[in-house]
Amino acid sequence: MVRPAGGLLAVHAHPDDETLTTGALLATWAAAGLPVTVVTCTRGERGEVIALPGTTSEGLGHLEGDGPGLAAHRETELAAALRALGGGDVAAVGHVFLDQVPVAGAGPARFEDSGMAWVAPGIAGPDPAATSGFARVPLDDAAARLAVVVRARRPAVVATYEPGGGYGHPDHVRAHEVTVRALELAADPAAAPGGRPLPGEPWAPALWQAVAADVDVRAARRTLAADGAARALAARAGLTFADPDEQLPPVARPAASLGDVVAVDVAPVLDRVLGALRAHATQVQHAQAAPPSEALGAAGVLGWYALSNGVLAPLPARETYAVGAAPGRPVVAGSVGSAR
Repeated sequence: MVRPAGGLLAVHAHPDDETLTTGALLATWAAAGLPVTVVTCTRGERGEVIALPGTTSEGLGHLEGDGPGLAAHRETELAAALRALGGGDVAAVGHVFLDQVPVAGAGPARFEDSGMAWVAPGIAGPDPAATSGFARVPLDDAAARLAVVVRARRPAVVATYEPGGGYGHPDHVRAHEVTVRALELAADPAAAPGGRPLPGEPWAPALWQAVAADVDVRAARRTLAADGAARALAARAGLTFADPDEQLPPVARPAASLGDVVAVDVAPVLDRVLGALRAHATQVQHAQAAPPSEALGAAGVLGWYALSNGVLAPLPARETYAVGAAPGRPVVAGSVGSAR
């Protein structure tokens, strides 16, 4: 399992992605007392709203479709989630909205959620009704801002999605592209996107991309759907289970294709991750630890949660990241552990 070393910077498209994709990674770094920064590219203005009775989202259904109102509320959820990941310490996990990073010569910007549409079970694509948003922001406009943050924070590791954006959301895909380009710019002493030299000294961290072995994803889905407690919750709350044999989202790949990976153990920070998931109450429902179960344990399932699609998903016992250097640059961080 991973051994934290140096600073960590995670790049995500919307509030809640930092927890759903890298929650244990962030909590593990924060628990080790190391510098942690989350960069969020949008405020999730086009997100759906669960508005589940008995949670902090109760009565908030009117925010769906109200871009500014939902954005403002999701900012508060994000702050609460980061506090939970930091173990209650508001300073343990720093945060930056990408559009608030000043870049010389660039005017003010507001990077907004691009929206999405489900194109297959668990797989998203662009919303044909959306004509603007982060996915359409010129690459170097966003990447230059992120490169400024990388040079200023000088993390050992930058974490984000794999090229398919986890499950295909266009903003996730763009966040991956922006991160890769930003690391190129941050490491280049002559970088001057748009003719404007970047401030700060060059820096080339390791790039970690969230992935999962497809066999593990299918096993976790199959075991969860057979678990008595999970089935009782699903029946009570009107939830369904994902088909373990259907096409998997891009995050899931054959184990042999993952290359060098590191794994983060979720169990030591499970309470932090669950607290952060519950903080995103307009987006996440029924986040809880699973009762003791030999079958769930063998399948690497610690608990479950559901998104607005009403599908109960397993909370895995570990997060896995494909590890590499910034394109064309050496890794400057020391060994940070390996799962191989």
